[in-house]
Amino acid sequence: MPDNLPVPPFVLDIEKIAALLPHRYPFLLIDRVLELDAGVRVKALKNVTANEPFFNGHFPGKKVMPGVLMIESLAQAAAILAYTSQPKDPAGREQIVYLAGIDEARFKKMVVPGDQLILEVTVEKIKRNIGKFKCRATVDGQLAVEATLIAALQAG
Repeated sequence: MPDNLPVPPFVLDIEKIAALLPHRYPFLLIDRVLELDAGVRVKALKNVTANEPFFNGHFPGKKVMPGVLMIESLAQAAAILAYTSQPKDPAGREQIVYLAGIDEARFKKMVVPGDQLILEVTVEKIKRNIGKFKCRATVDGQLAVEATLIAALQAG
């Protein structure tokens, strides 16, 4: 876990998120971490805006956020939780969280420009470098997507 994080629960702005995740525009899909309790849960925010590049082709005339990008948003939230839940690599090597599995994914609501996607991820279990995370995303309190994600933390 980075040394400069305050005591949980706490908020991370885009600069702190970028310090944790290797993703960059246009693939950094988390705008703010609203709550983080390392080893337990994270609540994050993705503002869905009309000018995002994927809306040019998905779908012209009826802009809908792709389901795969909703899952990716949840995976990035899970990665933040994994990075802050595990100790640093003893050799000081950079660590990267890779998505290793998606189970029981269900899409319940279309997400469109103007929506705020609230991403909630809880640790189901972490054993060595593999984590299993229960994930859900809502818009205005309505479930948009839920899934169980498996992630692997690898030293680079």
